[in-house]
Amino acid sequence: MLVSLHVKNLALIDETEVFFGEGLNILSGETGAGKSIIIGSVNLALGAKADKELIRTGAEYASVELVFQVKEENFDKLSDLEIPVEEDGILIIQRRIQPTRSICKVNGETVTAKQVKELAEFLIDIHGQHEHQSLLHKKKHLEILDDYSGEKIHKLKEELRKDFKIYESYKKELEESSLDEEARRRELALAEFEAEEISEASLIPGEDEELEKEYRKMVNSQKITEALSTAYGCLNSEDGLGASGQISRALKEIKAVVSYDEEVVPLQDILEDIDSMLTDLNHNFTRLMDDREFDEKAFRQTEERLNLLNHLKSKYGKTLEEVITYGEEIQAKADKLSDYENYQKDLEEKVKGTRKKVLEDCEKVSKVRKDCAVKLEKQMKSALIDLNFLEVQFEIQVRPDEKNVHADGYDEVEFMISTNPGESIKALGMIASGGELSRIMLALKTVLAKKDKTDTLIFDEIDAGISGKTAWKVSEKLGILGQEHQVICITHLPQIAAMADNHYLIEKSVGNKKTTTSIREIKEEESIRELARLLGSEEITNTALSNAKELKELAAKTKQS
Repeated sequence: MLVSLHVKNLALIDETEVFFGEGLNILSGETGAGKSIIIGSVNLALGAKADKELIRTGAEYASVELVFQVKEENFDKLSDLEIPVEEDGILIIQRRIQPTRSICKVNGETVTAKQVKELAEFLIDIHGQHEHQSLLHKKKHLEILDDYSGEKIHKLKEELRKDFKIYESYKKELEESSLDEEARRRELALAEFEAEEISEASLIPGEDEELEKEYRKMVNSQKITEALSTAYGCLNSEDGLGASGQISRALKEIKAVVSYDEEVVPLQDILEDIDSMLTDLNHNFTRLMDDREFDEKAFRQTEERLNLLNHLKSKYGKTLEEVITYGEEIQAKADKLSDYENYQKDLEEKVKGTRKKVLEDCEKVSKVRKDCAVKLEKQMKSALIDLNFLEVQFEIQVRPDEKNVHADGYDEVEFMISTNPGESIKALGMIASGGELSRIMLALKTVLAKKDKTDTLIFDEIDAGISGKTAWKVSEKLGILGQEHQVICITHLPQIAAMADNHYLIEKSVGNKKTTTSIREIKEEESIRELARLLGSEEITNTALSNAKELKELAAKTKQS
């Protein structure tokens, strides 16, 4: 769940911090107080596009910090996203917005915006003021039904997507393989030439690197020989003044006096070691100089082989491994083109076979959707009645179409509804008003609550376009959601605010010629005063307070029941 929100230098916010609780968290305040900034800051922390204009006037940067308490069951998901998490499950998401760039961090480590967005998908579900408009699109209906179907459909869809990918690859290959006879001959001739050129080279992986080393030795052979000879001369000379001669002489002198003084013995040991090492060194110099005879024939052969390998790499790949792989692929293409008729027949059979398998998968997926649609219809009708749709009809049509097969199946799913007696059932998008769509979305959220593993749900003015008894029904549904999830809801309706488990007031103030928005938690007495204000009382009279208190008590009884 979302433990806290800390915002600094963002729009009208100077600096504010709020700690949220479990259950239903209500945010209210005067119109224009900055309620949208609070939800906007959460979106920013979770990867939404950041505009430098959001930085508070006079500030160098803006920052948002969210602290989540993550359940242990989600640790594996965090690991898959390469997100660090503490053993206690605390997850801190930070977003710093500067004029030229923004930085995202999770538990102190910099992450990409993509990682944060993927993280947000299972941490929090934000239902914005206009999100209910997505119900006008049939694609959303399919998504909702599949979410409701859960594990029953998940594995079937995985199998479908795997088979559909194979089918699409064969289909694409067949479409691209269409050639006339002249084009086939041209491509065959080129493929055979390239395959033969690579095959005749008898390539060995890593051969070019070894030859490069040998070639460098050959090219620098004279220089190496001169260096070896000079170095050998420094160690050995006819007049005995070389390093080897001088060490031998020193050793001879020490041996002559070692019996007179025990302290000289270590010097003798060291000189003997050096003398032995110089003897080994001289042998190695001699061997290397003997091996340095320049072989003109071997040099030419190495040079020609290197030229051939580099030529092939310039045509077919950056490395010999890539050239070898290309050779195998082009040989396979040549084989196909040489027996083109059978190749195409084989492809057609593969397309036909994989399409059959995909259709079988689609049928299985469709059956699950139809079964789950019946159950969802019943639950949705009950939830809609609870939200004051008294004579509602709700249907989910699942229409298979074998001509429109895709990775999610071949079904078109559409929600159908009638909200008034005597009205025929029609597509949701044709008859539902904005306020009705908002309630329908809330009904869906309520029905899906037990299946939805997202801990935190945020509703930004879910109450738009409703009032009176309907508002109270929405309030009850939010209270139910609060039993399964942490719910954070911005509202301007007293019926909904009364249901709060935790109530927060968003305020706007002016000081030092600057406007500032802040948020703070309010307790029982102040919450009742806020309810009185929401009830529409210009002045907070005793009557208004009494009405607000009565509303609060009614909400408490409703929650208990």
